[in-house]
Amino acid sequence: MKKIGLFFGSFNPIHIGHLILANYILEHTDMDELWFVVSPQNPFKDKKSLLKDHNRLDMVQLAVKNYPKMRASNVEFSLPQPSYTIDTLTYLHEKHPDYSFSLIMGEDNLLNLHKWKNADLLVKKHHIIVYPRVFEGEKKDSEYLEHENISLIKAPVIELSATEIRNMIKTGKNVRPMLPPEVFEYLDGSSFYK
Repeated sequence: MKKIGLFFGSFNPIHIGHLILANYILEHTDMDELWFVVSPQNPFKDKKSLLKDHNRLDMVQLAVKNYPKMRASNVEFSLPQPSYTIDTLTYLHEKHPDYSFSLIMGEDNLLNLHKWKNADLLVKKHHIIVYPRVFEGEKKDSEYLEHENISLIKAPVIELSATEIRNMIKTGKNVRPMLPPEVFEYLDGSSFYK
């Protein structure tokens, strides 16, 4: 059975932190592939700061083109919005019954997992790989931390955010080192985030 890691996100824009993390997971787990699932709308995020879906997908495709085990996925574009992870996973299992899917999330998301749609079912039915994140304020444990389907990995902590990158672009600062070269070129020739 092919093992696929699903890395959900707005990728607004995708940056080198995402690629470093994805590569680490591929090299340190038994995943065969990692799919960047570009989310049209995160129920917990404001949609007005989002670049158009196809632009964010284009950037992810450009970013992963030289990584044979990574791919961009637009699976959520055709599903009802807002997108809920449990619904996307159910759809993917029906479409690819011969694949095993694992969810990849940051430690911050694990702490808020109880707020997600059908969180208990999600944890019960799916393997979840959790990578460390830097926290503001007090760090508390998730009720799911000890669950057998949760795997904590010691991936490098990269303090880089798409929000910060968008703000830097808006104020004319150089973001070239933070982006895959193809993504920088894509953004540099556009008025996106300005």
